[in-house]
Amino acid sequence: MLRPFLGRRDEPDLVALRELVPSATAPLILAADHLAKHPEHADRRITLCTMLPQAAPALVREDGEILVAMQTALPGLDASRDIAGALLAALDAEPGNVMDAPAASSPRLVEQRPDGLAGLPRLTDLLDPAPLEITVHPGFGWWLPSSDDDSGPNQEVAAMLERANATVVPTVRLSAVPAAYWCHPSDRWHLRWALPLAAPAGTAMDAPAADAAADVARSEEALLDALARLAAAERLTVGPGSRFVGFFRADGLAVPVWDLAADTEAERCEEPAAALWLAYRAALADPTPLNAQERRVRAGLVGRSLTLR
Repeated sequence: MLRPFLGRRDEPDLVALRELVPSATAPLILAADHLAKHPEHADRRITLCTMLPQAAPALVREDGEILVAMQTALPGLDASRDIAGALLAALDAEPGNVMDAPAASSPRLVEQRPDGLAGLPRLTDLLDPAPLEITVHPGFGWWLPSSDDDSGPNQEVAAMLERANATVVPTVRLSAVPAAYWCHPSDRWHLRWALPLAAPAGTAMDAPAADAAADVARSEEALLDALARLAAAERLTVGPGSRFVGFFRADGLAVPVWDLAADTEAERCEEPAAALWLAYRAALADPTPLNAQERRVRAGLVGRSLTLR
């Protein structure tokens, strides 16, 4: 599926949680239609997260809380349907269970279905349309359930958590703009920003997403035109010393990337990112054709693109 989270207003953040962010969580609210059919699910506490131990798709804690992961070991053909399948399995599972079944959209399982991929529910079908409230974490301490005692995890669990935490690249979600993430891998500093894209004509979307589409690029072509206008005007920046290095495509969206000056902390990106967001929206609305310089810049942008998966 080219855009597995199409139809959600927070599609860019869902893409980021699957592709960019090492450790984050967000509470989930089930859709009213789902709860009308399954009132027994109304009181379930559900948390969407980036990754679980052993890259499991989902688990049910002893207290009944469900954790469902965006990043798994063996994804299928459609991430949205895989996550939905793991969530539905967890809703029916007993406390203390880890979901270890193959991805719902794995080719083998899809081939066995008379209705194929289209017959599988998507994550967007199961969730309330309100945007997620995302918390980015410095490690995976949230893997452990809260405890009233001070004994802490046993030695084996503590060692597993230490190994997992050692892989986490420091990451911060900016607050001034949507779906932009500062990160600090090794001795580098970057900003990666998943930009929204309007749905193709005829795509069913929830009302908030449809309203938001007026403020986002109509197509990737329009998005690249806007970036080219800004780059040609030397306005494609997120602060002093930053350098736009290109973009990659992930789950159907474009994700521009900037190198930041050494020791640039996330808060120093907030104001420049907000200014760039306003300039980008103005560039999207500019109806004039690109001039020769802007066309050359645009060709360079395309040449520096990379598609994930």
